[in-house]
Amino acid sequence: MSKDGQAPRDGNVACLGPQGFHRMAYTEWGPADHPHVVLCVHGLTRNGRDFDVLAQALAGRCRVVCPDVVGRGRSDWLKDPAGYGYPQYLGDLTTLIARTGATTVDWVGTSMGGLIGMLLAAQSGVPIRRLVMNDVGAFIPKAALERIGTYVGKDPIFADVAAIEAYLRRVAAPFGPLTDAQWRHLAEHGGSVAADGTLRLAYDPGIAVAFSGGVADVDLRAVWERVGCDVLITRGAESDLLTRETAEAMLTRAGRTQLVDFAGIGHAPTFMADDQIEAVTDFLFAD
Repeated sequence: MSKDGQAPRDGNVACLGPQGFHRMAYTEWGPADHPHVVLCVHGLTRNGRDFDVLAQALAGRCRVVCPDVVGRGRSDWLKDPAGYGYPQYLGDLTTLIARTGATTVDWVGTSMGGLIGMLLAAQSGVPIRRLVMNDVGAFIPKAALERIGTYVGKDPIFADVAAIEAYLRRVAAPFGPLTDAQWRHLAEHGGSVAADGTLRLAYDPGIAVAFSGGVADVDLRAVWERVGCDVLITRGAESDLLTRETAEAMLTRAGRTQLVDFAGIGHAPTFMADDQIEAVTDFLFAD
């Protein structure tokens, strides 16, 4: 239940790609008719319910929409995993923006979700007013991608939610010092029952196709320079994916950019702690 007393609402929207239509699910918080719309977009192997704590904090002041990017959470899986990539994600999220009916939106994106936001914000005529890029930037080191590649696409079978929690505590340890309740929340929404009745992670292992041919440094500095909206960069002070050097270099962009580090955290802040939530709310609701 959000602070305004409203329970979250589940929805879905039909998105088109080369393989036909697929359904993208989302969770929505706050008044459905509120003109201030905030999209919260998750990381590579996660889903929209990661933002429940942040969404509850925001819902009294805006409408918050948290999608499950295709292949994750409650959304459909693509028939051909070769379709998992930013061209499809950009199209799907543009469809979701249209579904909201908003003229402009704010964007909070963690890791992959931040890259989607940056790629959209670099386009002319983009409807993004303010962009939060959470622990991702204009340059991504190969070493960080190799670390992610050690677990993405794995398809373990779990005995119960407690086993999922134990797995997440291990592979997502860089999230930082979460409470037992917060780890359990991530675990409860991080698994799903497969067609064969087994309990597995709530994503299509096929999303790992991008890692199948090896990885290299990703340089998006030319894209970053085209972003025209106000930006807040948040990062874990111990992050290997968004280094301090990259984050500080991004502050030289012509547009207004802010940077906030969170101590004791790697990749990536979860926006479950009060100081992390405050950084986002201060930015989104600044005059």
